Amino acid sequence: MTTVLSQKGQIVLPSAVREQMQLEPGQDFEVFIEDEDTIVLRRISRRPNQGLIDHLLACPYPLVLAPRSKDSTRPLSL
Repeated sequence: MTTVLSQKGQIVLPSAVREQMQLEPGQDFEVFIEDEDTIVLRRISRRPNQGLIDHLLACPYPLVLAPRSKDSTRPLSL
């Protein structure tokens, strides 16, 4: 299989490759230059919200939540 580099620097992966690898729009990839004729494209497997979780865990201050008081009101009926 072959593909072409566009003027914008984009490469389209053939549909057979996308189907076999079960690729979805929006997935992240790493790009490596292996040698002067070889480029490696590797899918990054991340759990949902992993970036947000990493960011929150990197916070230098502990997260302290005030205790919630009980609410005796009833939910609104629609």
